Amino acid sequence: MSSFQQARIDLGMHLRQLREGAQLSGKELAERLGWQASKVSRLENARQTASEEDVVMWAQAVDAAPESTKKLIGQVIGLAERHDSWRQRHRSGLAAIQEDMRDLEARTHLFRVFEPGLIIGLLQTAEYARNVFAKIKRIYSAPEEIDSAIRVRMQRQEILYDGKRRFRFLMPEAALRYRLAPIGVMRGQLDRLLAVSTLPNVEFGIIPFEAPLPSAAMNGFWLYDDVLVGVSTRTKELMIREAGDIEFYSRVFDEYCEVASFRDEARAVIVRILDDFAQQTDALGD
Repeated sequence: MSSFQQARIDLGMHLRQLREGAQLSGKELAERLGWQASKVSRLENARQTASEEDVVMWAQAVDAAPESTKKLIGQVIGLAERHDSWRQRHRSGLAAIQEDMRDLEARTHLFRVFEPGLIIGLLQTAEYARNVFAKIKRIYSAPEEIDSAIRVRMQRQEILYDGKRRFRFLMPEAALRYRLAPIGVMRGQLDRLLAVSTLPNVEFGIIPFEAPLPSAAMNGFWLYDDVLVGVSTRTKELMIREAGDIEFYSRVFDEYCEVASFRDEARAVIVRILDDFAQQTDALGD
């Protein structure tokens, strides 16, 4: 078991002890918090990582002592700052990771996302996601939860239609061409990008092949408002809160935006790729 998962188990046990000490059932606590009962169960059983806001609300709902609240916050901060291996993290389950991300996204109003190697998760079709999750399962020996993970990923995408939130998505043209799925699935995925790019609260940019890059596109990253940046590597998932690091990734994002194509120009790039895929399909007789 990873140190990350053990810390999440310890936090869940602490939360359960506080709930039971207040003589509340999981359903009763969920009603007080305005949550689904399943979220209480996921947090207590270490199937989802609690946020600082989650534990503060929990502590208030059970009338926890200030010392207990402080301990909970310390546990959550420790989890957020822990640089754990992707292999161990994925062993906690593909669906659990999607639940963690959904909760983080629910607390975010401005998203800035750069992804160099695949279609951004909030924009993926179910079939494209299925192919991606299958590869993750193979590499990281994740539990067989692909259908559950896809379901949660699709639920995450409902946030795109919340007009109170803003999304700035950025990908290089190569990410749209990488064959992480069969060509028919790739064509459906690009059609999805065309549709999402017209949403009024979505700014969708593509860095064309011919654009001069301000720096090498090494890692994807997600900026959540101005308080957190998530950076993924092959073996680590970094959740960084330091102001200097957040400012650095904000500057990198802005530099990529300066050379990217947006709106009609971005859609023209997608249409060009669709035409190329159509020609490849015809050549294969598919």
